[in-house]
Amino acid sequence: MGQLTMPKLGDTMEEGTVVRWLKKPGDTVREGEVIAEIETEKSVMEMTAFESGVLTEILLPEGQTVPVGTPIAYLRTEGEGEAEPAPAAEPPSAKKPEQTKAAEPAPPPKPAETERTVGERLKASPLARRLAQAEGVDLSQLRGTGPGGRILGADVKEFLAARGKTAERAAPAAEPLVVAEKPEQLVQPSRMRRTIARRMVQSKQTVPHFYVTVEVDMKAAGELRTSLNALEGERPKITFTDMIVKAAAIALTKVPQAGTQYQEEGLKPPSGMHIGIAVALDDGLVVPVLRDADKKTLLSIARETKELAERARQGKLKPDEYSGGVLSISNLGMFDVESFSAIINPPEAAILAVGSILEVPAVVNGEITIRPRMKVTMSADHRVLDGVVAAKFLQEFKRALEQPLSLLE
Repeated sequence: MGQLTMPKLGDTMEEGTVVRWLKKPGDTVREGEVIAEIETEKSVMEMTAFESGVLTEILLPEGQTVPVGTPIAYLRTEGEGEAEPAPAAEPPSAKKPEQTKAAEPAPPPKPAETERTVGERLKASPLARRLAQAEGVDLSQLRGTGPGGRILGADVKEFLAARGKTAERAAPAAEPLVVAEKPEQLVQPSRMRRTIARRMVQSKQTVPHFYVTVEVDMKAAGELRTSLNALEGERPKITFTDMIVKAAAIALTKVPQAGTQYQEEGLKPPSGMHIGIAVALDDGLVVPVLRDADKKTLLSIARETKELAERARQGKLKPDEYSGGVLSISNLGMFDVESFSAIINPPEAAILAVGSILEVPAVVNGEITIRPRMKVTMSADHRVLDGVVAAKFLQEFKRALEQPLSLLE
């Protein structure tokens, strides 16, 4: 009897959630066939069968989260008999409700809690949590209509509508309704937010950061961008982020040490100029990686960056699309942020924090004039990089943007 466990679908994955089972007990499964959809902290991915057989039992219900390696189902492979799986192999976190009751007698759960085990995190969508927090709703009072009893935004809205009608009937006609204030509700962080919290704490506690800032004149880069986007034909629009990615890749080819990673057994040089691009999501951010950016044209970078960002927002990134980066870029320029410092994304040794392009007084050829300037701050790992190396990298980065024809090579 084959045991199916929660697969490790990425280098940083530590736990996963079964969003949907595509097979039910008794169904025949073929090798390579998709049997479930698994949600990680960064995307929803397909779980495929490594061998053919019959799915005999599902241990993990939809919506429940377990660590990587936890048994989640049994598969009777071809040629095996009808032997039942040994109960001892079943994980406590995946026990059926009736088994839990037999082991620990307890009063029947409330209707809204019939699909939740003791200590299990409340299953609710990010929208449902935001609505509940804003309206002071205790999510444990609701019954979810989503997969595995997951509470959806529509469930919260329906509850609010019903509460409003009840309050109208209960309030005296001559007096306004007075709603008592409720204590603040704690909202459980999403899996992505928990992962971000863990990795950022690890980064700040174990990686000695230092920071170097440069100011880049973006006049020539802006003019080139305008000219390229004015060309006729169906082509993606070039953004400043695309130009920044290309400039960073060029700088890495000149100063590859900026892409070196610190490991206990030694320093790992970059295998390619793979640039991570931070993409904001509703409940966190993800950093898809554009591979070999130094070998790509601006148009290719624009096209691929747009596609990666779209898949990131849809939760459809594959593991190799958000791993393997050697340097990341976080651009907050569109939010009128003049400058900021970012936290390094381990195991990378550096990240660029990009601010807005501002029209400011500047001295050019001995005269004061108004120029579009952009501040970029590099956070660097002092175990790998020294100030001089970071400065040389930023020097090459700045040169590429101030002489932007190099971006077309």
